[in-house]
Amino acid sequence: MTATISLILAASENGVIGRDGGLPWRLRDDLAHFMRTTKGHPVIMGRRTFESAEMGSRPLPHRPNIVVTSRPDFDAPDVLVAHGLDEALALAGDRDDDEVFVIGGASLYAAAFERAGRLYLTRVHALVDGDTFCPPFDLAGWTLVRDERHDADARNEHAFSVRVYERV
Repeated sequence: MTATISLILAASENGVIGRDGGLPWRLRDDLAHFMRTTKGHPVIMGRRTFESAEMGSRPLPHRPNIVVTSRPDFDAPDVLVAHGLDEALALAGDRDDDEVFVIGGASLYAAAFERAGRLYLTRVHALVDGDTFCPPFDLAGWTLVRDERHDADARNEHAFSVRVYERV
């Protein structure tokens, strides 16, 4: 069985996905969505994403964590290390899972997009300052299969929409 490669990310209206090594917003309901969606499935991330404030250089629980890095000496407990996207996908494929998630950062999203079959995109309805941006995704040939809007409230700093696209 070939697993669906899925990208999962949150981006502001102006394309920001990160600032100072972390997320530039507090969206607890989106974080809960991320954790539910990826639980039990392999997650592939770049080293800087792994070392981000949100991750704290610790693997996400209840799912295999694969870190892609160019550093030959990189090592971290309880993660698999790959030195490119192909190697990461091969490691994930060893599990016979139905879905594999690429969870960041920007260069890994760009590298995986053409191979992805599903995109979970949280659109944060705000213009925010940041230093890491979402690569441009051409969604021609994709169809929107889910679009859920969430208002700003005590748990979520900004309004946002969770959109799921599938390659046609």
